[in-house]
Amino acid sequence: MHYDVFNGDADGIIALLQLRLATPKDSLLITGVKRDIGLLKQVDVNKATAVTVLDISLEKNNQALQALINNQVDVFYVDHHRTGDIPKSNKLTTLLNTDANTCTSLLVNDLLKGQYSYWAIAAAFGDNMHASASDLAQKVGLSERQKDQLNELGTYINYNGYGQELSDLHFHPAALYQSLLEYPDPFVLINQENSIFSQLKAAYLADMAKARTADVLSDNDIVKTIVLEDAAWSRRVSGVFGNDLANQAPDKAHIVITLNPIEVDLQSKNKIQNEQSYTLSLRAPLNNKQGAGDICAQFPTGGGRAAAAGVNALPKGRLVEFIKQVESYYRH
Repeated sequence: MHYDVFNGDADGIIALLQLRLATPKDSLLITGVKRDIGLLKQVDVNKATAVTVLDISLEKNNQALQALINNQVDVFYVDHHRTGDIPKSNKLTTLLNTDANTCTSLLVNDLLKGQYSYWAIAAAFGDNMHASASDLAQKVGLSERQKDQLNELGTYINYNGYGQELSDLHFHPAALYQSLLEYPDPFVLINQENSIFSQLKAAYLADMAKARTADVLSDNDIVKTIVLEDAAWSRRVSGVFGNDLANQAPDKAHIVITLNPIEVDLQSKNKIQNEQSYTLSLRAPLNNKQGAGDICAQFPTGGGRAAAAGVNALPKGRLVEFIKQVESYYRH
């Protein structure tokens, strides 16, 4: 059994899309909401013969990766997030690059020698790597209109990946990936009436309109913090809204926070968590794309990459501490 394990955002989905358009393969798909990155543990080590892993931090999946290697399973791992210690084994093949200006789909694009570069451009835009996406778009000769269309496509696919649970999303990431497989040329999808593209566009625009009226908790020359309400639309829009803010003010860091609901055990009716928490998205200044992952990793449930990171459950009482950490980091 071959497993394809991939992040449910634009970069993860499109990285796999490129690979399987180039080399079709029957596989079991493992994915989830964007923030569900501990995916590798879902692979059955006794059934797996080979595993492809895309766009999830090796550091966060090291133990599950080691178990697969120990069981003589071949693993191909492509990613741009924090790696931690990389196991040394002839069962592991890696394509890892933590540079702030690359993403998993761009790494796959290089591997495939640009075979599906239009899709890679969409993914880079979706991961808010506008400079890298624009450079590749220019290299392959796209018009400004085509570039803008791929920017939209990547943004909408990325938007679909955000949520606390799969029910928050418009499309399950695995189903979205399988639908996109029908479109080797993304412009066919973009120009098709009533397509997934147009459905996601309408939903994105509606959610973003709400986000732009959200409360500003704090704002100075270094960092701006926005608070979204506890609602499905907030969880869907949190990451792409952070990207949008970052593009508007590239010298400033941005924090977007969403209040998490109190978890309750349905049988005992008792609260599982004692303190309410925030889901938090941090975007480094676009003109200083470093530090976001390191800052978030200092807090439990936090992690990410240099330019964009987050914390899944930041205790409400530690929010001020977090904002001060961000201010301190980017002040220098």
